[in-house]
Amino acid sequence: MLSLLATYGPPLVGLLALLFAGWRTSTSSVWRGEAEAWKERANRLIGELEQVREELDELKGYTQTLVRLLSTIDPEKLNELRNRGL
Repeated sequence: MLSLLATYGPPLVGLLALLFAGWRTSTSSVWRGEAEAWKERANRLIGELEQVREELDELKGYTQTLVRLLSTIDPEKLNELRNRGL
């Protein structure tokens, strides 16, 4: 046990001191960088969500057109689909 402490103790203490010093000096810049990265990700996701909404609205329009066409071609089939909740 003492041999392990003698072997790894000084480098471990040095590493901890280095980490603590780095933490004290760069914590705010690290968190600022993280916040900026999350903000960019959120903005990208908002853009993607808007695109999905636009595509959904477009698909709804196509669906309405198809329902109108189906009602003129086969009104019974349209009623069957409506009864099934489509």
